Amino acid sequence: MKDIKKITIIGSGFSALAAASYLAQSGHNVIVYEKNDALGGRARQLKIDGFTFDMGPSWYWMPDVFQRFFADFGKKTTHYYELIKLAPAYRVYYGINDFITIADNLDEIVATFDSIEKGSGAKLQKFMARAKSNYDIAIKDLVYRPGVSALELITTETALKVGEFFSNISRDVRKQFKNERLIQILEFPVLFLGAKPSDTPSFYSFMNFADFGLGTWHPKTGMFDVVRAMVNLAKELGVQFVTNAGVDKIIVENGTAVALQINGDRIASDLILSGADYHHTETLLDQKYRAYSEKYWDSRVFAPSSLLFYVGFNKKLDNISHHALFFDVDFYQHARDIYDEPQWPKEPLFYANFPSVTDQTAAPEGMESGFFLVPLAPGINDTEALREEYFEIIIKRFETLTQQNVRESIIFKESFCKNDFVSDYNSYKGNAYGMANTLLQTAFLRPKLKSKKVKNLYFTGQLTVPGPGVPPALISGKLVSELINKQFSEQ
Repeated sequence: MKDIKKITIIGSGFSALAAASYLAQSGHNVIVYEKNDALGGRARQLKIDGFTFDMGPSWYWMPDVFQRFFADFGKKTTHYYELIKLAPAYRVYYGINDFITIADNLDEIVATFDSIEKGSGAKLQKFMARAKSNYDIAIKDLVYRPGVSALELITTETALKVGEFFSNISRDVRKQFKNERLIQILEFPVLFLGAKPSDTPSFYSFMNFADFGLGTWHPKTGMFDVVRAMVNLAKELGVQFVTNAGVDKIIVENGTAVALQINGDRIASDLILSGADYHHTETLLDQKYRAYSEKYWDSRVFAPSSLLFYVGFNKKLDNISHHALFFDVDFYQHARDIYDEPQWPKEPLFYANFPSVTDQTAAPEGMESGFFLVPLAPGINDTEALREEYFEIIIKRFETLTQQNVRESIIFKESFCKNDFVSDYNSYKGNAYGMANTLLQTAFLRPKLKSKKVKNLYFTGQLTVPGPGVPPALISGKLVSELINKQFSEQ
């Protein structure tokens, strides 16, 4: 590397924070510009009347990826935050006093499966052995490749598993398990990848190992602990942060990105990296410099948007767990309402998270904090009236399924939906998780980390490689920093 470069980064989500630290570690002068008044992107924190909520990601899976990230800087996660393994990991509700509890270890999960479908425990052990093999190949190797070429996917290990790229999770699970509830539990983890199980390659069963094999964890005071840790690490390395700094334009001269226009000011830069929404970032360029057309973006399969509620209760709730899935209605109809014929679901599945079950700082003493999420089709119509209608639907079912009255105990509720994803994060069609990892949107088939039309312009995050989710975001930041350093070393 010949000299220190000034690198400006757009956005402060996980991928941008990761990239900032790697680039600063390499000796560059790195400045992060965040449009909102707080850092963390979609992982911001909301505080109201003594209650604390993670506004976005709430599942801490793949702890090894986080460990690997901090180890790259000679650090450990324990230097910055404490992890608690959730026991149970989560519950799945099907009816009144009718739920399946997922334990914090595979032996108990195998026993649970066997008690529901005789012989399924042994089948689960075999399924998990293959899932672990895929995890070792994917998460420890393949996802750390930059998506430049199809050849990155061709290894001795993947050659032996080529059939798993052309089958799908749903088909594989149904070959081995007959009980519909067990099938849904095994299909659930790949929803984090943003597509229907029937559209997700079998190879992605590594998500089941992330679930049953590695367990579900919780940073002691929430996912924002990770944001805080990454910001502190970046600052230790010399990264500067500027908030309330929405980017108006990426200035290109002679085919090279040379500056950002922020609040009317020109901020010169040797290289620009965007951790913001990829589609939005390209709208900051003149038309001729955009690598992907509107037709391209419209043709992609995007992960769902979400209707979120942050709710404060003035009492402790009964019959709940830290994480809870409510699958008491048609699992597959809701999926069709997201992907096949986009509409507000007639009978929505929903997820609830009660961090105050684990974390005493999440709510005042004797009270409960609740986070409710309904997956929705991206680009859907979003109104206050619809939000209220759906809150009534899910809270009524929640009361019925957990056998308690909670409405009278609600102190406040805040909602967040498609329109907010667009306004706060410039999210394409208001998607919550990015671009789905389908077969035709995997690895080198995703939008590139390096602009194809503008020199010194790079991208990172959930619309590029490796894909949606917090661990992939950390990896994306590492991948793009390696490409940038490679470019500088070759100059």
